[in-house]
Amino acid sequence: MPQTFAPLNTTREERGKAITEKKGQIWRYGNGLYRVMSQSGHGSYQVKKTDFGWKCTCPDHQIRSVECKHIIAVKLSFALREEVRANVTLDPVILTTCPACGTANIQKFGIRHNKNTDIRRYICLDCGKQFSINIGFEKMKHNPKAITAAMQLYFSGESLRNTQRSLKLLGAEVSHQTISNWITKYTMLMKGYVDKIGPNVGDVWRADEIYIKIKGNMKYLFALIDDETRYWIAQEVADSKHMHDAAGLLHEGKQLMDKVPAVLVTDGLPSYHTAFNKEFYSNTKPQSRHINTIKLTGNEWNENNNKMERINGEIRDREKTMRGLKKKSTPILKGMQVYHNYIKPHEGLNGKTPSEACGIKVNGENKWITLIQNAAQAK
Repeated sequence: MPQTFAPLNTTREERGKAITEKKGQIWRYGNGLYRVMSQSGHGSYQVKKTDFGWKCTCPDHQIRSVECKHIIAVKLSFALREEVRANVTLDPVILTTCPACGTANIQKFGIRHNKNTDIRRYICLDCGKQFSINIGFEKMKHNPKAITAAMQLYFSGESLRNTQRSLKLLGAEVSHQTISNWITKYTMLMKGYVDKIGPNVGDVWRADEIYIKIKGNMKYLFALIDDETRYWIAQEVADSKHMHDAAGLLHEGKQLMDKVPAVLVTDGLPSYHTAFNKEFYSNTKPQSRHINTIKLTGNEWNENNNKMERINGEIRDREKTMRGLKKKSTPILKGMQVYHNYIKPHEGLNGKTPSEACGIKVNGENKWITLIQNAAQAK
């Protein structure tokens, strides 16, 4: 089939829109840095946002100093990206209907007093049924605020016993083992739920490994994050650093995000290069790139690993408090991932959480409760 070209009288705006509408024409390589495929099918052009406006390496922009179709396409793509990002909102679950007859004609009907908590009761004015709803916390002896306060304290850096002492000051008598059980139960509930949401991450990902102790033995935690939003995409624990196959980590990231990145940034560990070729490399253009010559200092995304080192610091601080992990399959690391992505605000994101930077907004005074309620409803 002969190749067709746009009519000569089409405007740059129309050509830029045509580029945006065709999949795989624009690749984002970092903050304000894009690669746009040439419409002739030969090569590509770099589009970059500078203090003096947008710049493109194409002849149209270089010679005429005009806003070329590639810049227009990137600006349209950026606008669409921001629109797509603001599309997931998790609200606290509020009771609005009777579970027996489904009517909305309900009203509050006192408080049910238990040993460790009080639960609001309701009555249906149509069928007369009295009921209480405690979504996500059914059959729990303690109230949701005490449970989520324990999780907040623990993942903020407190030990189990210090968390126990803090809860006692708040009037909640609970053992450190019970707190551990709460963490296990709700971490697995939330992790299974948030993995299905599909955050809108960027096109530059980072991978790195950090040693951790499990039962006194040296292990390695491999982590994969998004460069733009700091979203912690995937993780896995390995027995060895140099003998480990990192393909599992990259495969999980590809499956969860439903995409491959334009750029993967790692250190020079050979297993990353092998895994990249297996999971991310493709003969189709544009091709993913693997940057494995990073440094600890620098200003550009492709020559420093400060963002990855920051999350490594979080993991190291948490491990010191725990004095090592007890088992390889511990839910604590997954809980740290949920806390990092959905609860903890980041200065580098202007006070947002990584999930908010990805377009997932968690509403409510207590984000733990909101996440648990939505996860329990989705089961």
